[in-house]
Amino acid sequence: MRIGELSERTGASRRLLRYYEEQGLILADRCGNGYRAYDEPTVDRVLQIRGLLDSGLPTRIIKQILPCLDKPRAIHFPDATPEMIATLEQELAGMSERIRCLTRNRDAIAEYLEAVRVDH
Repeated sequence: MRIGELSERTGASRRLLRYYEEQGLILADRCGNGYRAYDEPTVDRVLQIRGLLDSGLPTRIIKQILPCLDKPRAIHFPDATPEMIATLEQELAGMSERIRCLTRNRDAIAEYLEAVRVDH
């Protein structure tokens, strides 16, 4: 598929998709006319990248962990430095805190809606 279709299917702008490619997060084949061509699994990959970015992970960390997200038991990182592990532990703690906050907010909104619906 071409970049326009990938953009439509993922909600990521063409510019952002080119950035992901520059960062080595996704790969594109080139057609004879120079257009980018993406395979079907790239849709899921872009959605995964966007989710990780929304979670607060920087692209440099995402690039390192993307391979293990496909098959975590098959990937071993002999080059995982103590700094990388510490960074991932901090990111994980931050994600967990954001999840707790989101859950609390979701529950409060659900309670509010339930109360409002009863009154109307």
